[in-house]
Formats: sequence, C-alpha cells, structure tokens
Amino acid sequence: MKAASSGTKNGLKRTKLAMFRRVSFLQKKVFTDEGKDNAGYEDVAVCKLKHPPPQLCPMPEGLSNQQVVRRLILSSIVQSERNYLDSLQRILQEYQRPLLEPPRSILNPKKVCQIFYRLQEIYQCHSMFQIALGSRVAEWDRNEKIGDLFVASFSKSMVLNVYSDYINNFTNAMGLIKKACICKPAFLDFLKKKQASSPDRITLYGLMVKPIQRFPQFILLLQDMLKNTPRSHSDRLPLQLALTELETLAEKLNELKRLADQEAEIQQLALSGGDRTCNKLLNSEHKQLIYCELLTEIVYGEKGRVLKSKERKVFLLNDKLICVNVNSRGLPDVNSLVPVSPKYTVKWCVPLLQTQVVEVGQDRAVQGRKHSSSSTGFLGPPRLFEELEELQHDLAVVEEVSVLVGTLSGIYQNLNSTVSQDWCRALQRLIRLKEEEIQNANKCRLSLSVPGKPDRSGHPASVMVVFNTPSPLSKIHWVNWLHLAKIAQRKENNLGWECAEEEKKTKAPLSCPMLICKLPVFSCTTHEMKLQAALHSPSQSCLLGFCTVTTSLPQGYLWVVGGGNSTHGQVEIFSLNRSCPRLIKIVPLGAPALSLNYVKEPCPTTEDREAEKVQSDAQTGNIICVGLQDGSINVYSNMDTTVQCLRTLVNPDGSPVLCLQYFLSFLFAGLANGKVAVYQKSTGETLWDVDPCTFLSLGSEPVCHLLTVEDSVWASCGNQVTIIQGAGLHTQEQLQHSPQSKLNIEKSFKAHPDPGCSVRLMVCSGRGVWMAFNHTSSIHLFHTETLEALQEVNLSARTTHLSPGMVCVSSLLICQGLLWVGTNQGIILTFPAPTLEGIPKITGKAMTSLNAHCGPVDFLMSASSSLASSLLRWDSITKGNKEEADEGGRGGERVENSISPPSQTLPVNGEKPKSVLLQYRLQSTCHLPGKLLTTQPEQDLPRPAPVSPEHSPEDGSIYEVSEDPDVWVRGRPVDWGGGGESRRSRVTSIAIFSGGRGYRRVGQEVLAESCSDSQNTLLVWQLPLTVTDQQVTGLS
Repeated sequence: MKAASSGTKNGLKRTKLAMFRRVSFLQKKVFTDEGKDNAGYEDVAVCKLKHPPPQLCPMPEGLSNQQVVRRLILSSIVQSERNYLDSLQRILQEYQRPLLEPPRSILNPKKVCQIFYRLQEIYQCHSMFQIALGSRVAEWDRNEKIGDLFVASFSKSMVLNVYSDYINNFTNAMGLIKKACICKPAFLDFLKKKQASSPDRITLYGLMVKPIQRFPQFILLLQDMLKNTPRSHSDRLPLQLALTELETLAEKLNELKRLADQEAEIQQLALSGGDRTCNKLLNSEHKQLIYCELLTEIVYGEKGRVLKSKERKVFLLNDKLICVNVNSRGLPDVNSLVPVSPKYTVKWCVPLLQTQVVEVGQDRAVQGRKHSSSSTGFLGPPRLFEELEELQHDLAVVEEVSVLVGTLSGIYQNLNSTVSQDWCRALQRLIRLKEEEIQNANKCRLSLSVPGKPDRSGHPASVMVVFNTPSPLSKIHWVNWLHLAKIAQRKENNLGWECAEEEKKTKAPLSCPMLICKLPVFSCTTHEMKLQAALHSPSQSCLLGFCTVTTSLPQGYLWVVGGGNSTHGQVEIFSLNRSCPRLIKIVPLGAPALSLNYVKEPCPTTEDREAEKVQSDAQTGNIICVGLQDGSINVYSNMDTTVQCLRTLVNPDGSPVLCLQYFLSFLFAGLANGKVAVYQKSTGETLWDVDPCTFLSLGSEPVCHLLTVEDSVWASCGNQVTIIQGAGLHTQEQLQHSPQSKLNIEKSFKAHPDPGCSVRLMVCSGRGVWMAFNHTSSIHLFHTETLEALQEVNLSARTTHLSPGMVCVSSLLICQGLLWVGTNQGIILTFPAPTLEGIPKITGKAMTSLNAHCGPVDFLMSASSSLASSLLRWDSITKGNKEEADEGGRGGERVENSISPPSQTLPVNGEKPKSVLLQYRLQSTCHLPGKLLTTQPEQDLPRPAPVSPEHSPEDGSIYEVSEDPDVWVRGRPVDWGGGGESRRSRVTSIAIFSGGRGYRRVGQEVLAESCSDSQNTLLVWQLPLTVTDQQVTGLS
C-alpha cells in the first residue's frame, strides 16, 4: 500500500502504523526509488501463501433465481479481478524487472521507470482489494454484501491520484516505447520475443491499456448485480453508492485521458512545420482542441466529375480550423507493437469565424459568388443538382408532348394518352429518387466555405472544400461542434462560467452550457406579468435542412405562462426550430396561470400504434394542461401552430392550482388548500372527465410540488412528503424526513427540523430525490427506496458571488449529469451529478454562471428532442405507396430503384448511363386499341396475345431500355457498413431555459433602477449533442 506525501502527514502516519500493527501478513520491502516523484510512497508486499486468490465455495441448495444470478456475477467479478492482477503482474515481472536488471541495460533505468510509472502502486491497490474481496467471498452465503467494499476501496483519493498519474503519463510512455523501438533494435527484439512467448500473444500496449479500461468493466458488473438485487436487500443501497463512486472516478479518468490525448495531438500538430501564425497559436496557453477526425477530401472538376480524393485530418481548435496531410508511414514491426502517431503537414489554417458550413444546394450559390480569381477551382458544383434540373426539364417537355398527343386524330396502340401519362409518372418517380439521392449525399458530405487568397483587385475570396465523413453521425458531430465553437467566441461565453481553479485544467472545451440568446417575454402585453412556468412541446419538422436540424434547438414549441392581477393571464408560444426561439402565438387567459404540464402518453404496443397513429395524432396532437389561479385547468391541444382548448376542468373548492403532474392516465393537481385533485379518464377517452374528481387531503399547507418517482407520485405539503400510489389511488404512507434518524416505511419523519421550512421543489435522478425548501439555502438528498437523508449541500458555502443575507433556492433542475440550482438573487449554480442507476450525490465543486437575472430565477426548464432516425441512415429511400403496390400487383410492372452510397453516386469518369427505363406501370401496349405505330412492316411483326405479360418488340420503339438494368432497379435496402452504427445510435439535442427579471453579468455593477424596471427575460443555454447507444434486434 502507498499513500501520497502531499496528504495530511499525521493522518498518513497513523494509517501506516495501524496497518502494520494489525495486519501481520504485511512485510516491509526495501524499494529503491529512481525519482523523487516516488518519495513518500511506501512499498508493501503481500504474502500470497497466507492470502490466496478468492474462490467461491460450492453453491448450496435452496437458493432463489436471483441468488444464483448474484453468485454468478460475483464469480465474474472475482475472475475479472484475478485476470487484471495477472496482467499487471506480467507487466512488472516480464517487462519492467528484466529491463531494470544491470546485465541487460537495454534502456536507461530512468526511462524504464517513466514507461511503467505508477504501475506498481496500481498493482498494490488492487492486491489489497483482492484480499478484502476474498473475505467477502468466503462469507457470501451468510452475508451477501459487496457494495460497501467497492465504496471503501475506490473512494480514496490515493486511487484517483495513482490512476491519474498513470493516465497522464500513458501517452508519454507510448512515445518512449516507440522511440526506443526505432533507436534500439535490441529493445524491439525484446518486445517481439515477449509477445511470441506469451500464451495469448498480447502486446505490451495491450497490457498497459487495461488500467484505463478497468473501471468501466466494474461499472457493468455492478449494474448487473444491482438489477438482480431485491429492493429490500441490505446490499442495494451500498451497490447504488458504489456505482456513484465508480462513475465519478471513471468520469474523472476519462477527462484526464481525453486531455492527454488532445495535448499529444496538439504537440504532434505543432511539429508539422506550418506557418508562423499556426505555430504561434499551437504554442500558446489558450489553445484548445475541440474535435479532430480523419476525413476524405473530394475534389470535383468543372462538370462535377470527381478528379481525386485524398485523406486529410481536420482539427477544430477554439478559434481556428486546420487541415493537414497525413503521412502514416512507419516501421511495420513498430506499428504492430505500439500505435505510432502519423506525421502531419499543414495544408491550410483559417479563422473559425470565417468558416461556414454549406448545405447541399447552397454550394452552387456560394460558388456563384466567387470572384474570377478563384476559378482555378478548388471544387466545382455538384453534378446531382444538374441531373435533377435535367429531369425537371424533361418532365416539362414530356407534359407538353402529352398534351399534344391528346390532340391526335388517329388511335394508335403505342402512342396515346395512356402511354404519355406513363412517361410523366416515370419521370416524376425519377425526380423523387434524385431528390433522395441528393439528401443522402448530404448526410455524409461536409461542405465548408473557407477564406482563400484575395483576388488581384484585393477583394476577399472564398473557396469550397468538400469532405466525405465516415458516417452521417460524424457529420452531425462536425456541424454541431462548429456551431458551438463559434458561439463560444461571443463575449458572454468567453467567460461564461466560473469554477474552481484546479477544475479549469480538466474541463473539456465547450463542456459548459453555452448561452445562445436572451429572449424578452410578455413584452407585448399592457399588464405587468410575472413568469410562472414553462415547458417544451416536442414536434419534428420535415422541412428543415440537415445542418439546420443539427444546429437548432430541440425541435418543437416552448410554452411560457404567467399572470398579472386576478383577471389576466397569458401563454406565449415560441418556435424552437431555429437556433434562436421565435414568438409565433399568444393565448390570453381569464386568470393568472400558475402551472404547466405536458401529457406524455406511454409508448403503445405494435398493434395499438397502427390503430391509434392516425386518430390520436391527427385529432389532438400534444396535450398541455395549464393550471390557473381560479382553480380551473385548461386542457389544450398543440399541433404545429394550432392551439385549441379542448376541455376545462374545474374543482369545486376553487383553490389555485399550484402544480400539475400526469401519471398512469391520471392528472394530479396540487392545490393551495393542501389537497390533491385527481382527474380520471373514462374507458376509450383521451381526455379526463370533469366529474367526478377525487380529492386527497394532505394537510393544511399548500401542495407546492408533485413529482413522479418510479411507480408513484410524491407530493410535498409543508414539511411532509406524501407518496401516492397509482394503483387504487390510495395514500401509501406519509413521511416526514429527518436527516438525523434512520427512516423506515412505518414511521413519519420531518424533512427539516424547522416546521416553517416547507418542501418547495423536488427533482429526481437515479435513486435519489433532491429537495429545496422555502426559507433555507440548503438542498437535501433523499433515497427513493429507504427514504434516508443522504446528503445536504449549503449553497452559500459553494460560491462567493451570493450576497450576504437571505439566500434561498428558487428553482431546481437536473439534466444531463448537471444539477442546476437557481437562487433568489438571480445567480445559477450547477453541480456534477451521476447519471447511472446510483445515487445522485454531489462530489464535485460548483460552477457559477456569470450570466444571471436581476431578480429571482423563477424557473429552470430543459428541452430535449432526438434527431430523426432517417438523418442517421444512408438508405432512407421513399417507399412506394400502397396504391402503387396494389396497381403493380394487378399486372403492371413497377420500376424499383436503389441508390448507391454517397461515395459511389457518380462514376469516377463522370459518365452517365446511356439510358433509363422509363416505365411506371405499363408492361406492354399490345392490349390497347388502335394500330401499331412502328417503322417495321406490319406483316413482319409477330402479334402476341393481348393478355401476354411479356414485352413485345414495339416496346423498344417507345421505351429505351438501359444497358445497365441495375442502375434503376430497386430491391431491398442496401447496407453499406455505416448504417449499422447509425441504427444503434440515438442523437439528442438539449437546451436549458431559465426565466426571471432582466439580465446582468455577475461581478459587474448594475443600477438598481435598471433591475427594477427590467422586463421578463428568458436565458437560453445549449449543450452539445449527446449520443447514446441503443440495442436493436434487427435492421429497419
């Protein structure tokens, strides 16, 4: 065991003495330090004879299925840890020890110590963990508990320190190994022999990367253990806490690994030998690498022909975009043992703010705006749009011909209105397919307009650069990162958040929410209005372009409600289908609005989805409930920009509706008189009945908040939280939570020792609920299963920007791993919170937003929407409608088409197929009346039967059959390799909205008069797109 010398010395000494006194099997080992970095750590050897690896005893009889599964998972944990220790031991004994032996002297001992830095300490940490694990395994059948062992073993700062040092040194260690392989052939032979003699043929790199992968493996195993642990089990809460500790540790180590990799990329880029400006930027302290990836640059000719393609690597920095040539050549022997970084040559470096992402279709306009000096042409216009224009021109001509054909005096079998209509339908179908081909090409085509050299007259010029991305998901990332990187250059985001000094170095670029805009609300009304609530009504628009969808806010509509005096209320609806919200509708109300709730129906089954899709979506759209001060609830339907009041629910008491919550087809309304009104639906109805209404009396104080937690609804009334079960609508228990006492289901506990502190706000994440009170600056965390008070956080001690005096929480939100806390002083704080099934404990330090309101933060609200799955697929071709299929089944032949992937849309030589089969439904014209119009003599033509389904010779005189029939023959959707990835990924756009009076910058003096007269304002933050993997059983 080793402990850091930088810690508290007295505590460190006491820990060492206690360890050596009580644990007799630990023997002190003489360790020769090769560097001062190891000073203060004490090496301890573990006797394996006294402590063999843990092993489970035979399974006893009479175990339940969950107990059997838990034993199997425990066996996997034991085996995984044993394999991990064996890998660490192999590194130390088979690589480090021989290289340090004096007779060999293959490498300098200092370099050997740098390569294997901190591996010995990691091995000792896990050796101690294995000993403790053995004791738990030995008594597993008596006490099935392992979660607290993970908490005790991996919550220590020593574990974080040694793993952080190892990960920070990993890139440097790989560089030393690569350099030694090139400069010292004996070292290269040594690595080859070790790999050849090992039973699994794992390289040194494969062994040294295992510490980086260790904690994600632990998390997966503990997640499986938690799924098979009953709610009443004593190990359930420790397992949840263990998941929280491991997730926090893994997140910190991932950030360190990411920063180390980015630093290595920047160093490699700085050695590329670019211009002075680029080198100065890369060597500055303010450089930040946001994103980099290998892309394929496509160069087109004047007629859209592909001239060449070249692999490039593009680097997105905080204010520059750099494109480099990649030289991946290296020694084959070295490449097989350790990853070798390629050599870069800077091709161009342009300012980020002068770079523009161009949609397919816009690039021709950009090309037209270029000056003549740039006609040498980096890239030409795409050929796809020219082909589309040709098809549209041909359709117009054929329509005119069809009109003329209808004026023929004679009747001809193969020249009549039926045949001409067939031509028109075929061309219309080809136009639809060409439009989809353009759309599919856009999904993997990143077109950038970058500044070029000025022309002869000195005017600025721009050039078009086109890259093919590996997948549609890659392009989505690029467009989104470029959009956010430009927003980060704004003044309000240049220093938008304040965090602890030690955390600034580990913060990823653009990891903090970006302030998109400041939006005035209720500015058109003549009455003074107060903000009360807001919600997001999701809706996807099929009219938005690819880049617009990727950079816009979560698609849908934002509802904001408020009220003035007792007779005035208002709803303002904003469209979010752009990068900035836009007011589209105002709905007046007869009373002030106090609460909002979006009714999200549960996902229907496959049978119900087909039966209800047209009926429910077309008739009602999204259902939104608005609670008013006069005790009524207005039920609205929101479909696009149409808003209709479907029903008004009134409670007989007329008490103001403070909060609303929809759960299991019931609508819960928290009233100011301490009751909860429950509205039910009749069988087969989509709306709630006005009568009867069930009332649940919770107390004499107002019901301030309703929250759905798993299969129940939590209602706060005063300092009590009442859990209402959905089944039977009965009160399960009334709980007054006490942080001092251990809670159980049969008792009532206080949420706060002061009876005047009422529970005002609640948010749930994982297995925990955070609560805020009306007169305190603290927030409390409670366990959702045992109802224990787990943590208390005082906001006044977490930031220096809160003014002395009364500080209380005015709004609360948890979203995307961040706990947002709004205060009565207008300042917003965020805390990192775990996102897995564990407990959302706060372990990191707070970040303070320097963009704040002048008054209290009235609400915090999140909006999220997933990008349409069609944007992530390359084969999203419009399927023929049912009518076409039915007509084709009656004897007519449909021409089915398929589209090649974007990289294969045009031949390399740019030539088009000589002809296309222009046949839509007709298979033969021999059954039509009239004589055959042909150049051949009538007596030489065979006359097939009118019902024959085969093509006859006359078809060739009208329809020109393609020499390559597969060009426009559509069959099953083709999978080109990247589609599988897109089908497993879900891309989500997230935005945060805060409402309050006015806007100010924290730390800057603001006049009191300006704050008092300021209007209601929404602050809109945007987060980077998130990608989550989904398990899909088959391809769609």
